[in-house]
Amino acid sequence: MNKNAIEAAEGARLAVEVASEKQAVDIVLLDMRELCNFTDYFVILTGESRRQMQALVEDVDMALDAAGMLLHHREGSPEGGWVLLDYGDLIVHAFGPEEREFYSLEQLWSQAPVLFRVQ
Repeated sequence: MNKNAIEAAEGARLAVEVASEKQAVDIVLLDMRELCNFTDYFVILTGESRRQMQALVEDVDMALDAAGMLLHHREGSPEGGWVLLDYGDLIVHAFGPEEREFYSLEQLWSQAPVLFRVQ
């Protein structure tokens, strides 16, 4: 791991900050530490168009990369309405509005404490 890399909690806050600056809607930071063993935090956000989703994903990834967080895996596409960025202890989910409602991750993980929400 890069010795200058930030911790997952800092990365989660950075992802929220970048998403907020880029006009994502309904941004949620969930604390997953007590509920699962594959990650510590989820950041869930919605882009109102496919173009905005692409920009959000690129900007969040660039900011986290610059902060020293390594992207382990990327899944999905803005065209499909969902993109997952997996940084190990932090997973960022970017959704289109319909996909966000359909997958309803907040309900699926309703036991997770909400650390931060921007609507």
